[in-house]
Order: sequence, then structure tokens, then C-alpha cells
Amino acid sequence: MGSKLKVSIVGGTGMVGQRFVALLENHPWFEVTGIAASAGSAGKTYAEAVTGRWKMTTPLPASVAGIMVKNASDVEAVAGEVDFIFCAVDMKKDEIKALEEAYAKTGTPVVSNNSAHRWTPDVPMVVPELNPEHNAVIDMQRRRLGTTRGFITVKPNCSIQSYVPALTPLREFGISKIVACTYQAISGAGKNFTDWPDMIDNVIPYIGGEEEKSEQEPLRIWGSVGAAGIVKASAPLITAQCIRVPVTDGHMAATFVSFDKKPSREEILARWSAFEGIPQKLNLPSAPKPFLTYFEEDNRPQTRLDRDNANGMGVTIGRLREDVMFDYKFVSLSHNTVRGAAGGAVLMAELLKAEGYITAK
Repeated sequence: MGSKLKVSIVGGTGMVGQRFVALLENHPWFEVTGIAASAGSAGKTYAEAVTGRWKMTTPLPASVAGIMVKNASDVEAVAGEVDFIFCAVDMKKDEIKALEEAYAKTGTPVVSNNSAHRWTPDVPMVVPELNPEHNAVIDMQRRRLGTTRGFITVKPNCSIQSYVPALTPLREFGISKIVACTYQAISGAGKNFTDWPDMIDNVIPYIGGEEEKSEQEPLRIWGSVGAAGIVKASAPLITAQCIRVPVTDGHMAATFVSFDKKPSREEILARWSAFEGIPQKLNLPSAPKPFLTYFEEDNRPQTRLDRDNANGMGVTIGRLREDVMFDYKFVSLSHNTVRGAAGGAVLMAELLKAEGYITAK
């Protein structure tokens, strides 16, 4: 690969930003050379900015400890020193849209963990194994933004990545109806039990905006590239319940599904076992092998045992069985801040690098 691409993490002091830092330590293709955050953190070293706030279980990497944090709003200064950025800021949606477009217009690719651009028609929202063909709209977006190099790409909501990867290989059977109940870790809210003691021994049956995302974003993942951008799929019908549970990391889903042409259990298991995407075929550094893992045991997957499958990038599935109202039901699990957030964005950047969308300036 030659010299590594230089990357800045914009929003690098928050939980997802910290996860980016941890995942990119010793990455073979990318090197963190910049970090940007709010004005309150700007001017401090990264070690100073996260003192008392470091939430990863691994130590702060020495390679980034001395990086001077820049103000995320100083777009030219941040973008001028790197080849691309990861964006994980905590701001209002309109502010995020404007900020990410400002970075893209400097000729800097933006790989975003934020939700602001998930429904912008010419911004691809990608799970690399599921819909890499959506990257084709990047050229359309570049024309709109007036840049030949910069663009924005986003990852989808973390919770849908616990069940949409399991459903995608089954679409050939004509999925007609889905019920998804997700049981989501507190790190999905950017918190741990020290920050959120009220979650200890507690379950909260509401996560703002999460059910709408869980019902609509899969349709965009399964959509097609049209003349004006991504056109979301019109089916299947999806309904969701999203529940916060007292777990540090890992989103679990209980999914019920009906088909136009009901497959056998053996056909479903065969599709899961064989399924791989472009990241696996290209042997990208963060690509899990296998992507999907099925457990025959009745009590798996379990969050604590299985969220770190394939370094947190794999999706685990279990308890596939026929249902009295739907055709089948199953449970599945993904690591929400790795596969569902920073790790998924890193894999997306690897794919964009491999496809020639991200290059050295």
C-alpha cells in the first residue's frame, strides 16, 4: 500500500471518536494524524482532552496522546493536513449537514458516523457487505458540491446492523413482513454505567427516533441507484420496538420474518453460511471472516460472549425456528460501537480506498 493515508477524527473526544482512535492504532492503511473536537477541547493535547473521559477498555494509544486537538469548525485547518476524515460529532442535525458539506467542498472525503445525511439522495449509506453499489452516487454528489475529490458517505443506524445483515441473504425468497425487537446497549447513547447509574438493574422501553430508523433505514440499504440518487425499496413492511437494556456494548435483535416463497431451514442456514461481500473477497483489513456466524446452541448468541466475534465486526445469529404467525424467527447480535459505528466506518473507508474514491492528496 505504500505510505499510509492521513486521517483526522472530527469529534474525536466522544465515545465513538475514541473508538475510532482505538481501532486505528496500527492500522495498515490509515494513520491518525489529526483530531478535532469542540472549542472547549481545542488547544489541548488529545491526552489532556480525554483525561477522566477515556471510555475504552484499552489504554490511550501513545501515538495520538500528543496530537493537538483542533476546533472542528476550523474546516480549512483540519482538512488541510489530512487525506480524509472520519466524522463523529455531537451537534444538531442541520449543523452536522453544513459541517460535513464544508469539509467535502475542501476536496476532503468525509466518512461519517452521523445520521444527518442518511436520507440525502446522493449520499451513499452503506454497509460494505450489503450495498456497496450505492457508492456509485458519489460522482453525482461531487457534481452537486462542486468538487472533484471530496464527498460524504455515511453508515446506517447501529441497531439495524444486528438484523439487516442476516435478512439480506434471504431477499431472494421475497421478504414480505418483518418485526424487529432490538435490545440496545447503553454505549449506543454514548454512555457507560458510571455516566448513567439509572440504567443499572433497569430497562427503558423507549429510545428516541430509533424505531423510525429501524423501520425505514433497511429500505434505503435495500434500495437502488436512480437518476437522482438512492431510491429506497418499497417493501417489505417493517415494524420495530427498540429497548434500552443494562448492557455495556452489543445490540441484540429478535426478528420475525415472512416470505413470498418460504425457504426451508436448511436453505436459510446455507445462505448464511455462504454469504460474503466485497470486503471479504478483497480481504480488506477490517473485514470479518466469516461475516455471519450461526450458533446451533439454544442459548447463543449471548451479548457478553459474542459481541466481540471477529474483533467486533462479525454478526452472530441463533435460534432459527418456525413461527406460528410468521414463517421464521431468530435472534442476532452485533457490536454497536464497532460494527455498528466506528468499525463499520473504518471498513467503509477501506472499501472506498480499494475502489479509488479515497486517495492521497
